[in-house]
Amino acid sequence: MKQLKTFCMLVLMCFAVGAFAQDAGSAKPAAPAAKPAPPAPSVSGAIDSQIKIIEREFVSAAEAMPEDKYNFTPASLNIQGSDYKGVRTFAEEVKHVATANYMFWGAITGDPMPAGTTGPNGPDNIKTKADIVKYLKDSYAVGHKAANMLTAENAVTTVSLPMLSPNPVPKLFLATFGAAHGFDHYGQVVEYLRMNGIVPPASRGN
Repeated sequence: MKQLKTFCMLVLMCFAVGAFAQDAGSAKPAAPAAKPAPPAPSVSGAIDSQIKIIEREFVSAAEAMPEDKYNFTPASLNIQGSDYKGVRTFAEEVKHVATANYMFWGAITGDPMPAGTTGPNGPDNIKTKADIVKYLKDSYAVGHKAANMLTAENAVTTVSLPMLSPNPVPKLFLATFGAAHGFDHYGQVVEYLRMNGIVPPASRGN
């Protein structure tokens, strides 16, 4: 009798374990967590994206040129029929873009021009490659600051920038022109790199 009771309990336990395993096997896996929705488009975001693009391309180009080539100009190549007399050196191209960045975007943020700025190529005491690249990177930080200050409401408000125009200039114009100006000079530094056998990082692909 005792053996029969033991046998019955074992049978019941087998049924219970089987039912539990079946329920567990039929349970649906948890649904993956939903991805957060991307932020809504904004004036600030659109301008900041433009600044990020030119920043990535121009900074990488500035970093790619060896320091001993920072004073290079095409005039040194003596290309027959060319006229490169008086053009900016590679260093001056980079410093000029950084200086313009400070001017355009600083007019939006209220940041002053860097100390020692006496002309379109920035302070004379910034000479080494490391200092010039830092000067460039810092100027893009002002650009991101300016972009983050823009809204649909204030983008067309104006600021005074006598070096650019005798009339007040819309903030949106300054924000976008800063990026456009950088691309203009990026084309020039690309040529300087290629004349020295260097493929610009942005053109190397993956």
